[in-house]
Amino acid sequence: MRSVPYPSTPCAPASHGATPYAAAAYGSGQADRAAPVGRAELLSRLERVLLNRGRALLTGPPGVGKTEVAEAAADQASARGETVVWLAPQPADHAMPGAAAAALIASVPAFALEGLPGPQRDAVAVLCRESVALENGWDPIALRLAVAGVLRTLAERSPVLLVVDDAQRIDADSADLLRFALHLAPPALRVVAVETPAPYAVGGADGGGAPMPLWVASEADVLLVPPLQADEMAELLVHHRLPSRLAGRIHRASGGNPRLALAVGRSLADSRTPVHHAEALPLSGRARDVTRRMLAPASAPVRATLLLAALALRPTTALLRRAGRPTAEAELAAAERAGLISLTEDGTVAFTAGLLPSTLVHDTCWTERSRGHAALAAVADDPVEAVRHRALANDVPDEDLAAEVAVAADTARRRGNSALAAELALLAAETTPAGLGRRRLERLVDAAEEAARAARADLAMRAAADLLARDATPADRVRVRLAVLDTAGQGLTDLDEIYVHAMEDSEGEPALRAAVQLRLAVKYVLADGDPVRSRTAAVESAALAMSVGDRHTAAQALTQQARIDRVLGSPDAERTLAEARALEMTDRPLGVRNTAQILTIRHALFDDRLTEARDQLYALLPLVERRGPVEDAIELFRTLAEVEARRGQCAAALAHAGRSLALTLEAGLSPGPAWYALALAETAGGSFARAAGYARRSVRASEEEGDHVFLSRSLYALGRVQLVTGDVAGALETLRRVRDGESAQCAVDPSMLRWHEELAEALLAGDALEEAQALLADVGPVAERLGRSTVLLGCDRVYALCLAAGGKTDEAVDLLVETADRFAGHGLVLEQGRCLIALARVERRRRRRSAAQAAMQAAAAVFERAGAVPWLGLTAESPPPADPAVAPAAGSALSRLTEAELRLARLVGEGASNQEAAARLYLSVKTVEARLTRIYQKLDVRSRAQLATALNGLAAPSR
Repeated sequence: MRSVPYPSTPCAPASHGATPYAAAAYGSGQADRAAPVGRAELLSRLERVLLNRGRALLTGPPGVGKTEVAEAAADQASARGETVVWLAPQPADHAMPGAAAAALIASVPAFALEGLPGPQRDAVAVLCRESVALENGWDPIALRLAVAGVLRTLAERSPVLLVVDDAQRIDADSADLLRFALHLAPPALRVVAVETPAPYAVGGADGGGAPMPLWVASEADVLLVPPLQADEMAELLVHHRLPSRLAGRIHRASGGNPRLALAVGRSLADSRTPVHHAEALPLSGRARDVTRRMLAPASAPVRATLLLAALALRPTTALLRRAGRPTAEAELAAAERAGLISLTEDGTVAFTAGLLPSTLVHDTCWTERSRGHAALAAVADDPVEAVRHRALANDVPDEDLAAEVAVAADTARRRGNSALAAELALLAAETTPAGLGRRRLERLVDAAEEAARAARADLAMRAAADLLARDATPADRVRVRLAVLDTAGQGLTDLDEIYVHAMEDSEGEPALRAAVQLRLAVKYVLADGDPVRSRTAAVESAALAMSVGDRHTAAQALTQQARIDRVLGSPDAERTLAEARALEMTDRPLGVRNTAQILTIRHALFDDRLTEARDQLYALLPLVERRGPVEDAIELFRTLAEVEARRGQCAAALAHAGRSLALTLEAGLSPGPAWYALALAETAGGSFARAAGYARRSVRASEEEGDHVFLSRSLYALGRVQLVTGDVAGALETLRRVRDGESAQCAVDPSMLRWHEELAEALLAGDALEEAQALLADVGPVAERLGRSTVLLGCDRVYALCLAAGGKTDEAVDLLVETADRFAGHGLVLEQGRCLIALARVERRRRRRSAAQAAMQAAAAVFERAGAVPWLGLTAESPPPADPAVAPAAGSALSRLTEAELRLARLVGEGASNQEAAARLYLSVKTVEARLTRIYQKLDVRSRAQLATALNGLAAPSR
C-alpha cells in the first residue's frame, strides 16, 4: 500500500510515502486517481462523513487497505484545491515524546508559522530541536496554542484535510497536542485518522500499544474497511498483472486482505508455477512471511487449538473440545480477537484467511499432525470424515484402509461434495500399497478424473504426475492427461504438449483417439479461433467413437459439430444436434456441460424460444446442484442468466449471474464467461456502469486465457452498453473489433451474437448512414435464409432509424410501432421498450411532443414492469423546452440535425476548436469541417457565436 505523491512545495517533501521517515507531507493542487478497487462505496461514505461531521476514523486489520482509502480521499480533496496535510508516524515515534507533532510542524509551509506569537514560536523551536530546550522542557500551554494556530492559519487560506495514518503510533504528548488543536479547529479543517486497533497492534517493535485517541468517540464516525469480495479480488489481480483466474483461490487464501493477496500472487509468480496448475498456492516468500506474522501473536495453547481446527473438515468448538482441547472456547476467543478466525453462534470455526490453516499445517511436524488427525478420527461423528482422518494419521500403505477411503470418496460424490470426493480419491490411491501396482494405477486414474469433475487442477496434476512416473498403459496415460485438460476451463493456450502426448499415446486406439480429438475440437475453436478445423476434429471424433460403440463420446463430438455448424450457418446444425440428442438419451451422461441437451437449450435461447429454454434449465437445476460437477452448475446458471436477461426478468438474471460467478471463482476457473453473463444481467436490470465494468473485465480475462469465443461476446456486451449510454466513438471501436473477430472465425449465423444491429446503429449515430445501411443489407438475407425472425426485428429497428435520418420520418414511425408490437409478441420486453424509446425520439424530431411523450411513457411502463432499472433511466429524459431566444429558423431546423451533427454542434458551441472536436469524436478534421458546413446550412447560422446562441438551452438527445 504505497502512499501517493502530492504536488510538492519548498517546505515539503515530494511524496509523503517517499520521505526517509515518512512522517508528514503537505501539498495542494490537482490529482486524478480512481477509487481503490472495491472501495468506491466506502470512499463515497467517507466523503459524506467528512462533509457532515468533519471527522472520520478508518479502522481494520493490517493490509486491508485503510491507507489506500485515505490516499484516495486525499486525492479528491487535492483535486478540489484543498490543502492536504499527511501525518504518518513511524513505529519508533510511539516512544518518542512530541515526535508526531514535530513532524507535523516541520511539514507545513512557512506562512503558517510566521504569525505565531513569540512564546509559541519558542515552544515550536524547542519541539523541533531548533533551539536549546528550556530548563523544564517546552512550554505546554504555548505549544498547544502554537499547534492550534498553525492548523487554523492553514484553514484560513483554503479548506484543509488532515490525514493521520497509523494513528495508533502517535506518542502520548503529540496526541494531547493534536486533541487540543482539533478541538479548537475551524470547520474548514477536516480530519481522517487511520488506525490499526488492538489486538493487531501488539506493541514492541511494531510500535503498537493502546492508541492515543485524537477525539472523544462521539466526535467522529468509525468506518470499518472490510475485506475485498472475490469479484473485487479478481479486479485487483488484473490491476497488478496477475491472472484473474486465480482470484477465487487467492481470495480464499487471503480472506480478501489485499496485502496478503498480492503477497500470494507474487509468491506464485516467483515460483513460476503455471497458472493452470496453481490450485495449491505456494507457501513461500512474501506470502509465508505475511502469514507467519499474522500468527505470531498466538500463544502456544491457542496455536495448538488452531492446528486442530486446521486439520478438521468442519471444525467446531465442541469437536475441538472432544478432541483433547478442554479450554477450546477461551483459546478460540483469543484467536478471534486477534483476527485469525471467526466464530458463529453454533461454535463453527472459520479461518479469516485460507493461508492461516495451510501455514499452521505446513509448519507442524508430521508426528504432531498425525496425533491431531488420530484425535479427530476418534471423535468425528461422520464416517467419511473419520476415515479421512484415519488415513491422514497413517503413513504406512494399507489396502484395507485404502479401500475404505475409496468407498468414502464414492459417498462424498453421491452427497454432491465433489471437492472432498476428489481429495479422498487421491488419498485412496496414495494409501494403496506399491505391491498392488495395477490397483494403484486404477485409483490414480479415478482420482484424476474425479479431480476433473471437481475442477481441481492441483489434484489432477498430482494424480497424473504419480501415474506418468510409473509403468502405466497408454490408455491410463491418455485418461489422466485428458483429466488435466478438462480442469483447464477456458485456458487452453499453454497445454500443447499435453495434446501432443495424448495423440501419441492414443495411436491405434480408436476410442482413445476419439476422446483426444474431441478435446482438440474444443481447443481449436476456443484457443485458436478456427471453427473449420474444430468441425473437422469433431467429425473425426464422432466417426471413431461410433466405430467402437462409444455412444457417450460420439454424442459429445456430434454436439460439438452441431455447435460449429450453427456458427458457420450450416442448415445441417439442427439435424446433427438431433442425432447427438438421440445418442445421449440412450447413454444418459452424468453431466450436462458440453452435452446435446444444453446445446439444445442454447439454440432455443438463440432463437428467442425463451420460455422453452427457461423451463428446460429449471428442470435440470436440482439434479445439477445435487450431483453435477461444478462446471455443470456454472454453465447452467450462466445460461439461465442469459435467458432471463433476454426475457426481461432482470432480478432473476442478476441472481443467476452472481451465482455463476461465485461458483467460478470458488472453482478457480477463468471468470471471463461469468463476467460476460453479469454484464448482460447488469445491462438488463442493474447498472450500465457496472455492466461496462464487467464487460471490460471479461474482455481482459478472455484475452488472458486466449479465449476467442468469449472475447467476442464480452466485446459485444461492452459495445452495446457504450452505444446506449452515448459513447458512440467507443461503441464503434468495440463493435468493429467484434465484427473483425467474428469474420476471422468465419461466423455466419447472426443470431448467436447480435452485434450487427448494434454496429449498424453506432454507424448511424456516427453519421455513417450508408455504411449502416450496407451492413443491414448484408445481414438481412442471411437472417432470412436461416429463419432468424427476431434478428430481422432488430435490423428493422435500426432500419427505421436510418429512415428517420434520411428524412422519411413517417415511414420510420410506422416501422417502429410495428416492430415494438412484434417484439412484445415474442416476449422480448426490453427490445420492445428500446423500440419505444427510438419512436419517442423520432416523434420529437418531428416536433410531435405529445406523441413523443406517450411513446416514452409506454417505454417507461415496460421497463418498470421488468425491473429494468438502467433502461428506465433512459426514459427520464424530457423533450427540450421551447426557447424564445432561439432564432425561428434555427428552432424549426434543429430537428433535421442528426445526432452526430448535434453532438458536434454542441462541442463547437461550447468553444471546442475543430481539432479538439475531431479528437473528442474520433473524426478527421476534414470530416468535422464538412459536417460543420452542413450544420450551418441547416440552422441558417454563419458563425460559432450564432451556433452557440441557436443551441442555447436545448438538451442533446441522451443515448
